[in-house]
Amino acid sequence: MTHFIRYFTLLFLIVLSIVGTLGRTAQAADQAAAKKPNILFMMSDDHAFQAISAYPGAINKTPNIDRIAKEGMRFDHCYVTNSICGPARAVILTGKYSHLNGFYDNHTPRFDGSQQTFAKLLQKAGYQTAIIGKWHLGTEPTGFDYFNVLQGQGPYYNPKMRTSDGPKNYEGHTSEIITDLALEWLQEKRDPNKPFLLMYQHKAPHRNWMPAPKFLNKYDDFEFAEPETMWDDYKNRASGARDQDMTIEKTMNMHDLKVAKQRGLTPKQQKVWDAAYGPKNKAFEDAKLEGKDLTRWKFQRYIKDYLRCIDSVDEGVGQVLDYLDENGLTDNTLVIYSSDQGFYLGEHGWFDKRWMYEESFRTPLLVRWPGHIKPGTVSDALVMNLDFPETMLAAAGVDIPADMQGLSLLPIFQDDGKTPKDWPRKELYYHYYEFPGAHSVPRHYGAFDGRYKLINYYQLGEWELFDLQEDPQEMNSVYGKPEYAEVQAKMHEKLKELRVKYKDDTPRDGGKY
Repeated sequence: MTHFIRYFTLLFLIVLSIVGTLGRTAQAADQAAAKKPNILFMMSDDHAFQAISAYPGAINKTPNIDRIAKEGMRFDHCYVTNSICGPARAVILTGKYSHLNGFYDNHTPRFDGSQQTFAKLLQKAGYQTAIIGKWHLGTEPTGFDYFNVLQGQGPYYNPKMRTSDGPKNYEGHTSEIITDLALEWLQEKRDPNKPFLLMYQHKAPHRNWMPAPKFLNKYDDFEFAEPETMWDDYKNRASGARDQDMTIEKTMNMHDLKVAKQRGLTPKQQKVWDAAYGPKNKAFEDAKLEGKDLTRWKFQRYIKDYLRCIDSVDEGVGQVLDYLDENGLTDNTLVIYSSDQGFYLGEHGWFDKRWMYEESFRTPLLVRWPGHIKPGTVSDALVMNLDFPETMLAAAGVDIPADMQGLSLLPIFQDDGKTPKDWPRKELYYHYYEFPGAHSVPRHYGAFDGRYKLINYYQLGEWELFDLQEDPQEMNSVYGKPEYAEVQAKMHEKLKELRVKYKDDTPRDGGKY
């Protein structure tokens, strides 16, 4: 009998030991999970780097967005793989170029949501995931525990949203609604015991630039300087620059310029709108402007409305950053602010994006991560939106899949913004597909090494080569000039290598992909 008592006592002690070990293991796992950083990815639509005051030469003030740069890092050479809305979003989700993720242009009807995305990988790693705002990929978001997204482009006022709980209608200005929904998720729907990924994505400042009521009269008494290249004659470049359809002079219409009646406003909103734009439009009509005077007026109306829309974005960013501060989340949250691509603010006489020229190819990138990024640092490394998902995975301690094509930016964070000596990216690869399409920008791909940019307009059979050190505004192609023969040959080789590296064998003849 004594033998059995001793046996069961020993067995009981062993079980207690195992349970205790499992408990400590679970507790350690919980503590490890708690140390995983929250990730707040903030993206606007068509936000030019020259419209963020953290960047030199900016034309406006964005104090809240600037906070991310002051308390973190500004990237001066971040570029996109394909300068158009939907494809840029697909690249950020997948870490793969358009020809591999299947979303080539805004004509592509639906994003393949069954494929691997960084959100799904974070979800598997214990993250609570949410996306709020602009989605613009056709299908229902996958990889997110919660979503509340605009249908298509979405309007600037009174949007209908696609949500995890079914469609919902909202009244108000879309930028303010998206911010309110993001704050609601953080305050009420977020599980405080899990690290989170929140993709907070604005529609603004996308065309047609309808400001919130509080900003309708901002800048009325201010005149913005015209860009140096606004009256570009498109000489000394490929024919596409001349034949495009994206000029402020000819393409921008009266609906864009708020002279025509706007749609979708409630009677109360319409009254406020008419009070702001009525007198301004009456003055315009009475002036009977023509020629360059009319184009100048169009530029002023456009740039003021565009910046008014950014003011709403900046205000929302400030509200979300304040929430992190007030709730003790700042120190353990990686914050990223970017845009889906750059945008033309009158440079070359244009608005919109699409080109491999700097204003649309280059996008803003500001990152804050206390304890990991030294405040006020600046990086001149060649980075891309292709790198965003790998960076978020690496920050979360999640293995980066081998088939992702970008790079983690953590080595740059850790070196105070200096480009590591072993940073593997020396050149960038770009490919734009949407032709025929809006604005008539021809399909093209190219290579850029930080100074020289080679572009192939393969449907036109034309090439461009720019030396950005000598010609930063890209006004004169030097392709075919004898003095650039050696550079040209090297860039051709680089372009071939990049197409192999990124597995881009999509047709060159304008046929189906």
